[in-house]
This record gives sequence, C-alpha cells and structure tokens, in this order.
Amino acid sequence: MTHAGGAHEISPTARALLALEAIQNVPGITATRLGERLGVTERAARRYVAILREAGLPIDSVSGPYGGYQVGHGLRLPPLTFTAAEASGLVMAVLEGHKGAADPADLVGGALAKIVRVLPSRVAAQVRPIRDNAAADTPDEPDPAVLVSLEVTTTLFESCAATRRLRLTYRRGHWAGDSADREMEVEPWAVVLRHSRWYLLCWSRTAEARRVLRIDRIVAASPTMETFTPPNGIDALAVLEEHLSQGWAYGVDVLIDATPAEVARWLPRSLGILSPSDDGRRTRLRASTANPRWYAGRLAALPYAFHVHGSAELREATADLGRRLLASGTADSGTPAPLPR
Repeated sequence: MTHAGGAHEISPTARALLALEAIQNVPGITATRLGERLGVTERAARRYVAILREAGLPIDSVSGPYGGYQVGHGLRLPPLTFTAAEASGLVMAVLEGHKGAADPADLVGGALAKIVRVLPSRVAAQVRPIRDNAAADTPDEPDPAVLVSLEVTTTLFESCAATRRLRLTYRRGHWAGDSADREMEVEPWAVVLRHSRWYLLCWSRTAEARRVLRIDRIVAASPTMETFTPPNGIDALAVLEEHLSQGWAYGVDVLIDATPAEVARWLPRSLGILSPSDDGRRTRLRASTANPRWYAGRLAALPYAFHVHGSAELREATADLGRRLLASGTADSGTPAPLPR
C-alpha cells in the first residue's frame, strides 16, 4: 500500500512552480512554512526561491521577525487560480447550499461543471469525486453545521492531493472515555463533506487500520516528507457511510422482502450494509445503532415486509412501534395511550 519516501517523485521544476504558487497564495510565507508545503527542508525551500529569482521572477523578501516571501511588482499572474483546498472548499460549499449543484443540467450545476473543467488536472482530480459523490448521495436528516479550522482543512486537502503522509493530533469525543488528545500518523485518502460535517478518510499507520476522522476534532496537522500510494478507485462517500453505520451499541440484523436494489431506494447507505440473501430475492441489512427506537421508525418507512433478527433491543423497539401504530388506527377511546418504555 505504501512506499516510504516516494510513491510519486516530484521534479525540481515542479517544486519550483509549487513554491511560486505557495508564495502567491500566502504573501509573507516563511521559508520554514514553504518547506513544509513543499515537503523539503527550510534550506531547500530557499534554494527553490533562488531558482525562481534566477528565472527572472520578482520574489521579494520581507524583513523582520515575521518576514517571509511575497511576489513583487512586475509579475503577470493568470486571471484566476485555485489551490486544491480552495477549489474543494468552493465545490463543497456550493453542493451544500444548492441541491441541484451536482447536476450539470441545473443552472448552478452547469456553472460548477465549467469551473471543474478548467481546473488544472492535479486540482480537478481532488474536486471531481466530491461533486460525483454528492450526485449519488441520498440525504437523510442533516447534521448541524460544525466549524472546522481553515488551516487544518487546507493542510488535509493539500496532503491528499500530494499523497503525503500526515502527523495529526486528534481529540476524541467525550463518549470515548478518554478525553486526552491522541497523536497519529496517517495516509490521507480523501476529505468528504456529508450533511455539514467534514470527515477525513485515511489509513492510520499508528493503528494499521482504516479510519474516518471528524475534521473538527483534528487539533493540528503537519505533513511529513514521506509519500504513499492511495487505493485505486475508492468511493470515499460509500466508505464513509458504511463506516458510520457500524460500531454502535446495538446490532442490527434485518431480512427484507425485496432485492438490494429496491431497498437501496428507500434506505440511505448510512443505515447499514445491504447484501442479497441466499435466494437472491431478499435483502440482509446489517448495521448498528445507538437508538433502537429511532432505527425502528426508519425501518417502518419501508414499503416492504421485513423481519428483525437482532438485536433484542431492536426487536422490542419494533414491537412497541407496531403496537402504537395499531392503536393509532382504532377509534379514540378517550383514554390516553401509555408512553413507550
């Protein structure tokens, strides 16, 4: 899966151009920060600045304790450029705010498609899957918006595009039982936005396992000088939703009297993994949930018969819901119905 030190070798010319891009986008960038962006030492970053100056580009040095590099007068810039982080953030914001933005036939979707088409291939490769995944997404209840660090998110996007390993400081939720921050080294595969929450899909070299991390809980992120080879053809949104359906307190095992293709039109992928039964005519749904009563309500929306095999808590919640629905179909007796247990 990985090749320490260079799955993708970057030529000196390419690094010099990346250095120019970084200086354009972050006026006053220091040699240390420039080296981090390029994946080289501070001394090497200064050499790339010298190469740009030898090519006749006006790169000025800003003096003082907070000084760095900036583009001087006389450099003709292209009309509009986007970094991978900027382009991805723009696409995600449009998709989140306009339901039809993933459809090129839509007015906003057509404008977004034009932007994606003219992006450099390195940036477009990071952006296009975000739009395509959104087109295949079946939204359920959206989560409230959660603020994420622009600096951290930019680092994640850039590392995904450059296939460069990251060192992260990750803050786990209060439910984990240990609120201490955790240090991790990861191979970032993709940044995914789902219902206003940002996630990082990655391979944790610390745990030697695939991980989905909430970006609002990433306290710090810094790229290393080592690169990796990401998996081919990964569907980031599908992997994310499969992950979100697993690992909760109560198991879900349901047999549904319809094919997986039919069931998939009614249940979002975040509710579990669908697989055909032995006869191919029914569907096995496997997942987990923290709230059996809520999950039973989602099952009740299916227009097909189903049979709950597990867990015991989900069977009880489904039976309670059935009794309440039956009682709701009878004439009002004037006696309030008992609350569910």
